[in-house]
Amino acid sequence: LHLESDNEQVKIGPLSLPPGEPYHDESFGQIRIFHQTIELDVPLTRLNPAAQTFTLKVAYQGCADRGVCYPPMKKTLVLSLPALDKTATVTSAAAPQSEQDKIVQALHQDSFWLALLSFFGFGLLLSLTPCIFPMIPILSGIIVGHGQKISTRKAFFLSFCYVFASALMYTLFGVLAALFGSNLQATFQQPWIIVLFSAIFILLALSMFGFYHLQVPKALQAKLHDASDKHRDGSWFSATIMGALSSLIVGPCVAAPLAAALIYIGQTGDVLLGASTLFVMGMGMGVPLLFLGTSAGTLLPKAGTWMNTINAVFGVIMLAVAVWMLGRILPAPVTMLLWAMLLIIPAIYLSAIDPLPENVSNWRKFWKGLGVLMLVYGVLLLIGLSSGNSNPLQPLKGMGISSANAGQSEGLGFQRIHSSQELDRLLAQAAQEGRWVMLDFYADWCISCKEMEAYTLNDPSVKQALAGFILVQADVTENTQEEQALLKRFNLIGPPGILFFGPDKQERSAFRIIGYQPVDTFLETIKQLKAS
Repeated sequence: LHLESDNEQVKIGPLSLPPGEPYHDESFGQIRIFHQTIELDVPLTRLNPAAQTFTLKVAYQGCADRGVCYPPMKKTLVLSLPALDKTATVTSAAAPQSEQDKIVQALHQDSFWLALLSFFGFGLLLSLTPCIFPMIPILSGIIVGHGQKISTRKAFFLSFCYVFASALMYTLFGVLAALFGSNLQATFQQPWIIVLFSAIFILLALSMFGFYHLQVPKALQAKLHDASDKHRDGSWFSATIMGALSSLIVGPCVAAPLAAALIYIGQTGDVLLGASTLFVMGMGMGVPLLFLGTSAGTLLPKAGTWMNTINAVFGVIMLAVAVWMLGRILPAPVTMLLWAMLLIIPAIYLSAIDPLPENVSNWRKFWKGLGVLMLVYGVLLLIGLSSGNSNPLQPLKGMGISSANAGQSEGLGFQRIHSSQELDRLLAQAAQEGRWVMLDFYADWCISCKEMEAYTLNDPSVKQALAGFILVQADVTENTQEEQALLKRFNLIGPPGILFFGPDKQERSAFRIIGYQPVDTFLETIKQLKAS
């Protein structure tokens, strides 16, 4: 590959090529070849800040797998450069890159072990996002289910089995998505799977309330006992299964490091490095779970009525996970009603409406105070539901606000689409009006999508920055063939993802956003986009 400019005022900087595959050609000697499409950033050095045009000449050669190379090919492309501001630096740096493109470039250039270390760090950062939060009560419930019999050592190994299986499944679905374009996480968001998994949590919760006792059948216990005393309850196997399922069903998230690893696998076919980085990132995401799971085994009471209280608390948490999952497929008002019930009914058991006897312990007072808070919030949810609200986090939103200020609390006015045809129609409309387009990929089961919507896109400063944009939301909740085709068109494996298109209907890929982005970072992205 060779690039040159016909304009002496515009120089081509050194290219950063991926490793490629070594190949010996009879005419050109030792060269590198690429089997997949590659994208390169071409650095330019301008000696004249005035507006100008130049012809970019590209020379390359294609080869067949049987060892025969085709004649060298040349192509030209006429490019126009705008005038630079007098205060701007005359020598320009490399073109801006999106976050995932920077990570892809690092994968091409960094050593194997440096790449693994980097992705382990990415995993630690992702462990602080809402994607991991739903896994905490699941793992804690597994630990608590063993009660006073659990030791710190066993709590650690149960947590490790859970995290290891979760990371392994995370790697598997990532590699399959990169090689075959099949997103297993989206597939596992089918309503019947959500209902089945929620039912499992409800059954686990009822067992913690003491309605029945779940245990492995006697015959299977005997076989496990013969195999190993340490494994006679099958708990390690159960933790492994729950970890694998949790990574697919409970916390489906797409972040820039994940997207970068999948792009790298698709470009190079290097499954070993891609899978290794995904695995260490999954383990990094599970580090807090290891600490919390092991701590749960240490902090659990060893005897007494405390254990009944702990079981009841985690039973309520299990029900909360079930309601949270059902919220992906149930109407918002129904979900809000379930949250109200989940708060009010346990509050009654915490003596929220019963008077406390004299000389009661401080802990009894604490639980009653917690019950009163739950009861009050549950009632607020019912009031908000009766007023037409459906957001459990803001049950009284809009109540008591004047009509003049009500519009300020409304979300962005997205136009929802489900296919490429609908997108092309809106892009054509934007081109006629000379407007920018923001395309937001969203799904009801996507945690980061809702986080982005609640904390970033609804911010007043963000709304002001997006004034004049045509706002489009691609709803891929149902994961239909048309929605899958729309994702594949932009090489996305799933939401969240925000793309920007100029009035020329072309995407500005350098400003693509994958995963959650806070308000300040998002505003900086919009600022750079408008200045480009």
